[in-house]
Amino acid sequence: MKLPSSSATDLNKAHLEHMVSMKDFSVKEMNNMMELMTYLKQARQDNAIPPLFKDKSVAMIFEAGSTRTRVSFEVAATLLGGHALFLSPKDIHLGGKESIDDTSRVLSRMCDIIMARTNSPETLDGLLSMSTVPVINGLDTRFHPTQMLADLFTIQEHITDGRKLSDLTLAFMGDATDVCRSLMLTCAKYGMGFKQIGPKKYQMEQEWIDLAEAFCQESGGKIEITDDVEKISECDVVYGDSFYWVTQMDEKQERLNAFMPDYVITEELMAKAKPGAMLLHCLPANDKEEVTRGALESQYSVAFDEAENRLTAQMAILVYFTHKDAINPTPETVAYHQQKIDDFLAKL
Repeated sequence: MKLPSSSATDLNKAHLEHMVSMKDFSVKEMNNMMELMTYLKQARQDNAIPPLFKDKSVAMIFEAGSTRTRVSFEVAATLLGGHALFLSPKDIHLGGKESIDDTSRVLSRMCDIIMARTNSPETLDGLLSMSTVPVINGLDTRFHPTQMLADLFTIQEHITDGRKLSDLTLAFMGDATDVCRSLMLTCAKYGMGFKQIGPKKYQMEQEWIDLAEAFCQESGGKIEITDDVEKISECDVVYGDSFYWVTQMDEKQERLNAFMPDYVITEELMAKAKPGAMLLHCLPANDKEEVTRGALESQYSVAFDEAENRLTAQMAILVYFTHKDAINPTPETVAYHQQKIDDFLAKL
């Protein structure tokens, strides 16, 4: 006897939505996610988080290592009453013995949501093509949307003078990374000012600048790509990131030579930013490379609040992308199945 699928495949298909990049969401949708973050953070402070992910599972695929992404998703699932599975390349056959398509189809039938931190856009796109549950991009070299949600929320939390996000200008110090690209597009959506400050060789690709400027035409935001460090004087938020990544170790010294010392975030550089400017960093931080320890530990640094808000963001993401199709059984339905199973087991 073949029964219809009772998996998350059918439960989540009606309102299927993925999280690939914040550019795909409206400001209203992003604000809704952040408002949900507020409620969940308050609930965590009271040790009273509702079990909104109860009996659900998130499959966490990690082609690349991570501290904050892994810990935040795993703890978020637990706090919400659910379960997280850590799946490294050693644990599954992703793209090797088994195709990415088939991996996606199988995980969709067993789990309620898939989070993937990948080394290439192709891996993420393969998961998206066949998944029938929400796929969350935990970083794919193009975009880092879960980081953006934590960043926006952290900035908003630390605005104390009544200004809105659209009143601020953010400076990203460094290379055209996935974080830089994501910040530029997200700031453009919100009508914020955005400056990438770094050597010309490592500045953002024109296709992404064009897209950000198209968003700015609607929002009133402003984009500037410059190698002039003094432009930091126009900024309310200064953002740091590594000058090289694990896949760029052969370029490490060349990159450090290009960025240091001019683009290192120091206490002296922060003093040139607008009064009350805050410092963010997506971490991990390379002390004395892209940021000094003095700046990172200063009163204007909110980098560790930002890191904690990765957990707040992941709780909101797990709930936001699964709540529409959640089925909460009645006590009568549970009792019915319990009785059927008990009666069967009694005969064994």
